[in-house]
Amino acid sequence: MIEKYRTHYSKEIGKKEYNSIVSVAGWIEDIRNLGSIAFVILRDKQGTLQVTCLKKDDKKLFEKLVSLPRESVISVKGICKENEKVRNGYEILPKEVEILSISDKPLPMGVVDKTGIEFETRFDNRFIDLRKIEIQAIFKIRDKVIDSAKDFLRKNDFIEVHTPKIIASASEGGTDLFKVKYFEKNAFLAQSPQLYKQMLMATGLDRVFEIAWYFRAEKHNTTRHLNESTAVDIEMAFINSEEEVMKILENMTLEMWNAAKTCKEELEILDIDLEKINVPFKRVTYDEVIELLNERDHKIEWGADFGSKEESIIGKIMEEENEVFYFITKYPLEAKPFYTMPYEDMKYSRSFDLGCKGLEIASGSQRIHDKNLLIERIEKCGLNPKDFESYLKAFRYGMPPHGGFGFGIERFLMQLLKLKNIRECILFPRDRTRLIP
Repeated sequence: MIEKYRTHYSKEIGKKEYNSIVSVAGWIEDIRNLGSIAFVILRDKQGTLQVTCLKKDDKKLFEKLVSLPRESVISVKGICKENEKVRNGYEILPKEVEILSISDKPLPMGVVDKTGIEFETRFDNRFIDLRKIEIQAIFKIRDKVIDSAKDFLRKNDFIEVHTPKIIASASEGGTDLFKVKYFEKNAFLAQSPQLYKQMLMATGLDRVFEIAWYFRAEKHNTTRHLNESTAVDIEMAFINSEEEVMKILENMTLEMWNAAKTCKEELEILDIDLEKINVPFKRVTYDEVIELLNERDHKIEWGADFGSKEESIIGKIMEEENEVFYFITKYPLEAKPFYTMPYEDMKYSRSFDLGCKGLEIASGSQRIHDKNLLIERIEKCGLNPKDFESYLKAFRYGMPPHGGFGFGIERFLMQLLKLKNIRECILFPRDRTRLIP
């Protein structure tokens, strides 16, 4: 038995390992059996390497290797030899092979096969789909950009929090919630951490963030919607206006974009060349966007939200101005949730959306911190203040001016990596029809 399954990953092996014994482990991606010699391509999380087995050296070991199905898991102990003709510049001449898991065959889908695979087949067998280097590249970049967002926020005095995902009432009103049985009561999965992060502004924790989960029972079935998604959610207190929140958002987005740029190998695998972006991002008001749409002969009623068609047109207009990211500000008050701070005229709101190449990726605002105005807005939106008693209680004993945003991680990745379907950006997507795996 091999004493240690792995001493090196494929890309950790260099000249100092040549002519020495190493142990490698992974999945068999391919086997080329030429009769007297076999080339086994082994894949680990860093890439692939070649194991070269000569039949004359060890017939039993040779037959053991070549009999294995693709995607079986093995550990190989052998001599590392320099070979400039081989991938990575070296090959492993095996002395010992331990079979850790034998794969069934036929495979439900190939990892390196060039033939087309149905989208649903990929997600039915997501664990195999995730073995593809181009799919892994997406999630390595995802890890990097989320880490950069956390780092940026901590440097700006935010602390990470975790709010409940089982709640008693809707966070934002509406009916698009997943109902769950909570002992003798009915409860819901959280649409967002909105009410809780606002309540935290009354605690003295002036700046908080969460890598949040959103559960939304909207019956969409599009390439840009999920029913379970993730976001960077923040709330910050003692602000003068929504502009302070927007500055945090645009600078965090810049950090995330630049963090993705450091993933050179993954971007190369995905054939992505990221544009250079700068802050501040362009700002246009809702009314200005209406005018721009009218100029393109696209009429939309004032007060209506922008759908995918409008977002796409706006994205093209911004692209003509070399704007990757752009804010849309001053939405009509009636188009925004009850907690959104109005302007003095009660016609417009202190809200904003962040767009990227024709897709809304973040939404935020200054919030109402006055209890009486908040109750008025709850009632105006057709909701019952009694359903928000625990939330409203936080506004009775000293609540500073505050604001925040929710930033969609999957939507950001979709635009960053030029992906056509948002399901590519989350490990195990939940949509209108998919509940497994």
